Amino acid sequence: MEKYMISSRSVLLLIVLTVCYLPIQGIAAEDKDDVLTTIDEAVKQYKAGDFAGAASNLDYASQLVRQKKSERMKDLLPEPLVGWQGKAANAQALGTAVFGGGVTVSRDYTKGDGSVSIEIVSDSPVLQSVMMMLNNPMFAGASGGSLKTIKGQRAIVKYNDEAHSGDINIVVADRFMVTVKGNRVDQKTLIGYAEAIDFVSLAKN
Repeated sequence: MEKYMISSRSVLLLIVLTVCYLPIQGIAAEDKDDVLTTIDEAVKQYKAGDFAGAASNLDYASQLVRQKKSERMKDLLPEPLVGWQGKAANAQALGTAVFGGGVTVSRDYTKGDGSVSIEIVSDSPVLQSVMMMLNNPMFAGASGGSLKTIKGQRAIVKYNDEAHSGDINIVVADRFMVTVKGNRVDQKTLIGYAEAIDFVSLAKN
């Protein structure tokens, strides 16, 4: 009995890749990137009956793609607002074993003792629960938030006037969770950072 099994999802992916990427085998090796090289190796292993090796390389190629996606998503994090300082953006690509795989990018901003953080997550496990609140005002109100439209996107805004802190949650294209959190900032600044995000470009990722 075959010791290793390759999932039906991997088989389907491999068939698609075989059809789409076999023509690139004539390209010089130096013209290929690491993703295409790994895919080519997976195709060869699959044809040779090495299903475990093919599955491993497909998983590795998927992880490389997620990493490239995370780097592109970092560019969508806005520049600091006037008078604010922005730290370097961070990116993390999770494997399929963690919530089915996903990409997280974030950036922190400061001004005096005030701070704002923006996080964008793809394939978030809490996506459905937030969408439920966005589609039902009663759920949003029960959690202490209010619904607001920000640049055409439905958002849940929570803000504490006494603590001068709050957060905004936005679901973009039913695939991305955008969270803007602020401490010792006014609500206008919090919303200003949310409005600075390029939601149109994000939806195309």
